[in-house]
Amino acid sequence: MTSGPFIPFALPDLTSAESDAVLEVLRRGWITTGPRAKEFERRFAGAVGAPHCVAVSSCTAALHLALEAVGVRPGDEVIVPTMTFAASAEVVRYLGAVPVLVDVNASDHNVAVPAIERAITPRTRAIVPVHFGGVPADMDEIVALARPRGIVVVADAAHAFPSEYRGRNVGALADVTCFSFYATKTLTTGEGGAAVTSRAEWADRMRIMSLHGISRDAWKRYMEGGSWYYEIVAPGFKYNLGDIAAALGLAQLARAEAMRARREAIARRYDAAFAGREALELLAPAPDRTNAHHLYVIKLAPHLLDIDRNRFIEELTARGVGVSVHFIPLHEHPYYRETFGYRPESLPVAHDAYLRSISLPIYSAMTDEQVERVVEAVLEIADGHLRASATAR
Repeated sequence: MTSGPFIPFALPDLTSAESDAVLEVLRRGWITTGPRAKEFERRFAGAVGAPHCVAVSSCTAALHLALEAVGVRPGDEVIVPTMTFAASAEVVRYLGAVPVLVDVNASDHNVAVPAIERAITPRTRAIVPVHFGGVPADMDEIVALARPRGIVVVADAAHAFPSEYRGRNVGALADVTCFSFYATKTLTTGEGGAAVTSRAEWADRMRIMSLHGISRDAWKRYMEGGSWYYEIVAPGFKYNLGDIAAALGLAQLARAEAMRARREAIARRYDAAFAGREALELLAPAPDRTNAHHLYVIKLAPHLLDIDRNRFIEELTARGVGVSVHFIPLHEHPYYRETFGYRPESLPVAHDAYLRSISLPIYSAMTDEQVERVVEAVLEIADGHLRASATAR
């Protein structure tokens, strides 16, 4: 049995550049939203190919602000893939609208375009494609469904920085695109997020609503030449990103491509080790998009193994390998079952994927030794639990 120090499922990749950037903000004395946050917005907008960026406290906040800005109102319907985290749908409920959960592709766990088309009704106001694991969804097809019908596309790109789709940056594909900078994401500010868009009026609305509905940058009131006077133009929220977090993000942004390249190298090692193993099914994203490699998912073939997914996870944990599952489909959670009447079999592709999926560690701070230990553990368990009928092939 492989053994050694526990390998966490995810860790941020932090260096002296990040600590130096944060200490500089502390030395300057302005630690809430200010010049560093504005600089981060400018640089991140450029990095994702969008004219406007609003940095906020989380991707959840970004999604909430985006849907509010584009006009989602009570009674509207918003199409959301079921294979996602809570935030993608709960923000729809914040606005009194109805999340319509749809199935995903078996090949990449991204939202299935035919499922979106079947779900569209006269009440559909928005579609929220989720770029699962770092792979952009089928955005050309989604936009082609949405635009003629006046439906807005607000993409959840929490996993997808940096990535491209058919040669275009992920931030330039939807009407609004929302990113996460949570501690385990591909770029971290500790806690944080951003919404990017090409529409200045939506960016202005999101910026105002992110800080109590105040119509001007609050931090400028305290700067030389600033005025104490401000006006509240709408009942907003408290979603702003502070300068400490932004400084951390700026340092991360400078290393973003190098960190992605390291994750890609880990993914290639996993691919080489697991390809051709019938008991281990790998996701197969389309070749016309680049992968941010936030997740690496394997799916077990239960007819070839004498253990289920949960037991496989227990054995990985016993070997010191931290793993996770992405995701428990939203339609299988009590709230969505009881409120909207979903059953596990309502969305069968996602249900099957959930029962068979394991997410392996993939982060740029992993060492080669840790990667090899993950490979050895997965193969040791899979080979040790092949059914007799599988080994006889």
